[in-house]
Amino acid sequence: MSLVKNFVTVGGATLSSRLLGFVRDVFMANMLGSGPIADAFFVAFRLPNLFRRLFAEGAFSSAFVPLFARALAEGGKVSARALAEDILAIFLLVLVVVTALAEIGAPWLVGVLAPGFIDDPQKFSAAEFMTRVMFPYLACMSLTAMAAGMLQSFGRFAVAAFAPSLLNVVLVAALALIWWENWAGTPEAAYTLSWAVCISGFAQLIAVGGSLWWIGFPMSLKRPRYNDNVRRFVTLGIPGVISGGITQINIVVGTIIASMQASAVSWLYFADRIYQLPLGVIGVAIGIVLLPDLTRRVRTEKAESIFHTQNRALEFAMALTLPATVALCAIPYTIMRVLFERGAFTAADTLATADALIAFAAGLPAFVAIKVFQPSFYAREDTRTPTIQGGISVAVNVAASLALFPFIGHVGIAAATSLAAWVNALMLVIELHRRGHFRADALLVRRLVLLAVASLVMGAALLFGESLVDARLHSGRELLQIIWLLGLCLFGMAVYGLATVLTGAVDVRRYAKAIVGRGKAG
Repeated sequence: MSLVKNFVTVGGATLSSRLLGFVRDVFMANMLGSGPIADAFFVAFRLPNLFRRLFAEGAFSSAFVPLFARALAEGGKVSARALAEDILAIFLLVLVVVTALAEIGAPWLVGVLAPGFIDDPQKFSAAEFMTRVMFPYLACMSLTAMAAGMLQSFGRFAVAAFAPSLLNVVLVAALALIWWENWAGTPEAAYTLSWAVCISGFAQLIAVGGSLWWIGFPMSLKRPRYNDNVRRFVTLGIPGVISGGITQINIVVGTIIASMQASAVSWLYFADRIYQLPLGVIGVAIGIVLLPDLTRRVRTEKAESIFHTQNRALEFAMALTLPATVALCAIPYTIMRVLFERGAFTAADTLATADALIAFAAGLPAFVAIKVFQPSFYAREDTRTPTIQGGISVAVNVAASLALFPFIGHVGIAAATSLAAWVNALMLVIELHRRGHFRADALLVRRLVLLAVASLVMGAALLFGESLVDARLHSGRELLQIIWLLGLCLFGMAVYGLATVLTGAVDVRRYAKAIVGRGKAG
């Protein structure tokens, strides 16, 4: 299968999950709002997600996948299974210990992540309880990430990509129960959602782990041993914990500072959810697909083939990212108002989240570029360089957040996160170029310029279209408003598509062939 076709598979699955997530977040905004109990839930939910992305997705995307892919290529399933079982034994032990420590040290974790809660005992106690309820989600999702890495090495992307939808399915069911019991805005609503998060972790593990058994790759549990397989994984994985989850570290820094401002945690959460849609569909998907492909090419093909894959991956990613960035900056207030302004979510919340969304969107191309450039290091089993560069970007984020927060509040936190992403992306591409591991070809440069022009044309069209249907977007039933917003977005997409074809920014035939599997990768 081609790189583009695999991306469409993963991206399509991620898109379906994120759209279901929108349904979830719309109901969640209605049921929780942005008050103290909502802040407590989002902080508690942030903790297991942070550790999951650091210890599971970060470490495995950077360390486990290249090692497993090499073992599979050189020694077949027997060698790959031996490596996976060695790592599983140690990893499971670590997860049990980390989960136990988190259950015991929940007050300390909440105090570190949200020091602003300390002065509000009720909010702090709620966050502490929900942290304990949700933290087993970390262990389930870490094991799920390992199973997903193995499936991806076998070229099986669909199940692992669709698994996150189960979280949204379970949460939507929990929200329906909250609505039925009339618990909106109460602690019971947040506690119900917390238990739903925990249950969804087990559901995802069963789905992805069962897929490994289905393809004839069952796993056995061994006695933990610190052998050569584990030693190599740890050597690569520790830096990967930092470099692979650097975006999450930056977001957590923002959460810590935001806890000092009432409702800021919730505002940043909802803004984050919107810009995470294109980041998840484009950035995460391209990173998942690109890593095993680059790993194979680095070992078997010439530099020109690797450059071609990198250039076309970046081009394809930016063809989707640039218009998303412009759209989020052009109509953020309409997006936030139509999607979330109801129930406990007020007009003031709309303004606050829209301002944060603009700041987050400014960094979206950098966030996606990081997902394109990091696999070039991981494919060569170099996790140290992205780690150092990621550490520098964290320092930039902390400094900028502290400098901007006193002046523009939570918007400064979002802006600092975007600035840190741009610093990280630039360091990655400069270092790759210096080592001779990346060369931007003339076609990439030309198309990036044309894609930027087409995106700006689309942005102007969105503003014009918004002015035409403004009355429709502010009146009538909520469902009709959402339909008009969807129509406005489709209009923008149509304008962008036409602009890219007229300017030659996108080779439609090549992408169409790649998607149906007739063309070469990239």
